[in-house]
Amino acid sequence: MSDSNIVSVLARVYVDDLDASLPLYQQLTGAEPHRFSYGPMSLARVGSYILVQGAPDDVREHGATIAVRDVAVVLEAVKAGGGEALEGPAAGPNGSRMVARHGDGAIFEYIEVG
Repeated sequence: MSDSNIVSVLARVYVDDLDASLPLYQQLTGAEPHRFSYGPMSLARVGSYILVQGAPDDVREHGATIAVRDVAVVLEAVKAGGGEALEGPAAGPNGSRMVARHGDGAIFEYIEVG
């Protein structure tokens, strides 16, 4: 059996103030934040969390961010399971990304980490 395409799953935390929220997540994980922006949002990855400030309602529907080795493999599996790509695959701030709705209605963001 081959290795999983999933590298890690990041819990999404929607915050009002990214700067005020970071210290708790740094203390919980012992990790330094990797900050970036995407559209109107300010984000920070801290360990297994991704903090999101300024997310519009459609983004708040995403259950998690999932780091994968190959987004194309995910797209194939999602389509085979009755789902669809809602965004992408396309370049994102940290590599190729896609937002997909699974056949059961769950919505996840996938980012390719190679």
